[in-house]
Amino acid sequence: MRQPATASDGIAPSGPAGSRHAFVTLVTNADYAMGATALARSIRLTGTQADIAVLHTGGVHQNALAPLAEFGCRLIATDLLPLSDAFNERHARKNLHSAAPFTRGRKPDFHSPLDNFCKLRLWQLIEYERCMFIDADALVMKNIDRYFGYPEFSAAPNVYESLADFHRLNSGVFVATPSLQTYETMLEQLDTPDAFWPRTDQTFLQNFFPDWHGLPVTMNMLQYVWFNMPALWDWPSIGVLHFQYEKPWEKDHPKAERLRPLIDLWHAYFNGGIIPEIAALENPALPHPD
Repeated sequence: MRQPATASDGIAPSGPAGSRHAFVTLVTNADYAMGATALARSIRLTGTQADIAVLHTGGVHQNALAPLAEFGCRLIATDLLPLSDAFNERHARKNLHSAAPFTRGRKPDFHSPLDNFCKLRLWQLIEYERCMFIDADALVMKNIDRYFGYPEFSAAPNVYESLADFHRLNSGVFVATPSLQTYETMLEQLDTPDAFWPRTDQTFLQNFFPDWHGLPVTMNMLQYVWFNMPALWDWPSIGVLHFQYEKPWEKDHPKAERLRPLIDLWHAYFNGGIIPEIAALENPALPHPD
């Protein structure tokens, strides 16, 4: 039988919390460390006083995390969740992608599905009153601190192809209240016999919070909206830009030319270049009517 969870089980923070609120992200390899660097710069440029807490697994070398010091990130070494061997086997990359293949985009080779469940360790961070999780393959376009006031569990819909997707959440951005009781209940429900979560943490969180609260779609604007639903894109309204599927740092990016303005923007944040006025950027071209 699993022992009750504590706030320190499986995590080791680099220092104490500095705020009541935290932006939390997850870094599982050197690629996502690059993403977290761009994300952290984008968050700091909004003027927020909230912490930036970076959960990082054993797959990340300390050298890859070093650039995050510039932005005052609180690093939190993170173990994989204590899950059964059978669960881990079902959710290994080869088995998961075979049973539930991605058909609308391409996950990079560095993507390891089991790592995604480490997001749930956010609920162990009880030193914070409220946390906003943001995937490391995202950028924050303006100050979004007001969303710390949204209830648990708040997430934006998984819209990037059609409005039919509004019923599904995307776990790349969500608002949550840390709680060891919630974390313990999550572990119990996550690893039940034969449990299979085809989109890992995303499927689980929608199941765990069936009455989830909606964040605006602009709080998790998925990059495919740029070419699939250009009428929905409005730069002044976007709070978080999320590079789902292919990543902006990939060199063999199959959709790079279609997403060039977004990729160039990401590189400006990553390299510390001049950031344009976001609200003044040009929206994608709309298709000509037949």
